[in-house]
Amino acid sequence: MPEAPDLEAIRAFLAPRICGAPIASAEVRVPIVARFSKEALAAELRGACVQAIERRGKFLLFGLSTGRMLVINPMLTGRFQYVSPAERPQAKTCAVVTFAHGCQLRYVDANLMGKLYLVDEAGLGAVPQFAEMGPDVLDPALTEAVFCARLRRHPGMLKNVLTNQAFVAGIGNAYADEILFVAGLHPHRRRSQLSAAEQQGLFRAVGAVMSWALPIVAAQMQAGLSYDEWRAHLRVHGKGGQPCPACGGPISEITAGKRTTNYCRRCQPRF
Repeated sequence: MPEAPDLEAIRAFLAPRICGAPIASAEVRVPIVARFSKEALAAELRGACVQAIERRGKFLLFGLSTGRMLVINPMLTGRFQYVSPAERPQAKTCAVVTFAHGCQLRYVDANLMGKLYLVDEAGLGAVPQFAEMGPDVLDPALTEAVFCARLRRHPGMLKNVLTNQAFVAGIGNAYADEILFVAGLHPHRRRSQLSAAEQQGLFRAVGAVMSWALPIVAAQMQAGLSYDEWRAHLRVHGKGGQPCPACGGPISEITAGKRTTNYCRRCQPRF
């Protein structure tokens, strides 16, 4: 699942390459992901250009010269490619934008979970999940006081709270594990069990993990925007059974539904 570090790196990679470049054509190849007609994308984008790219939470917003926005919520399995038109398309390539300079931006979604929207800026609130988002995880306005005040509204388990986009937007399954590891908090601890010091420590862990991850993912992106996720650098997520980088004990893994949680039982005690 693309999270704030991934999408921020994608935004930064794409902006200098496509902003201001005339669009030669646009095509929806898998209509189920688009909340508009196939013809609408081609008509809106052909001859236009992307003026700016923003990230808000787990959404990418492509501001068009027509005054509208192409909004993409990649959900769990959406990925982006920036490639030559000669490169063979991945299976489930859902949408393709071809630029006059000869490169393509492709949206690929193996499970067809993501969604694309064409809206005016005033219509962003009608995009599902957009209006309900809390402050972005990288927003400077998300101070410790704001974070802790919002945290007190959510009494559930910490992993669920961190991945709730209505609490703070941009954190997903992988980085929630990393944040809780740095904070030394068990993912199944309940927010109501946290002391004031632990709440403050959780806020600091969010900032520390984002500051650590952003340049790593951006550096990995320099080779090009590919289909892959960037997860090798993570310390506990996806590392079940491997040694904890702090204490050397085995990293635990719990799978519930389709979500995997990893943590260290020694460094993140339940009680």
